[in-house]
Amino acid sequence: MSIRHSKMLVVLAGACLLIGTLAWTASRVYARQAADGNDGVISGVVRSDSGVEAGVWVIAETGETPTKLVKIVVTDDDGRYLLPELPNATYDIWVRGYGLIDSEKVTGHPGQELQLRAVLAPTPRDAAQYYPG
Repeated sequence: MSIRHSKMLVVLAGACLLIGTLAWTASRVYARQAADGNDGVISGVVRSDSGVEAGVWVIAETGETPTKLVKIVVTDDDGRYLLPELPNATYDIWVRGYGLIDSEKVTGHPGQELQLRAVLAPTPRDAAQYYPG
């Protein structure tokens, strides 16, 4: 490989890294702006009797759109979730995760902040009925 080709590869790799970094930064800024402005967003925190629940699913579902819409996100280490880009509709929202049973469905709309309650499964067998290994 010639020096010219090596330099071109370095420049190309640098450009790809820069574009990737800019795209990642823009997506983080967009998510924060959407959460701050509550534009088509439902957000909140999931807690159980054990405290905040990290890594559990938050599921939003509606039949008020032309086709059934289901959006699933995962909570972060602090139990926070953000359901983005939701059309204006009424959603059934609930929590599902390993070691939990499905929570009661809560009704929500974009623009709301909902604190959700996760329900710990009483036994591993109960947990496996909802979230099999």
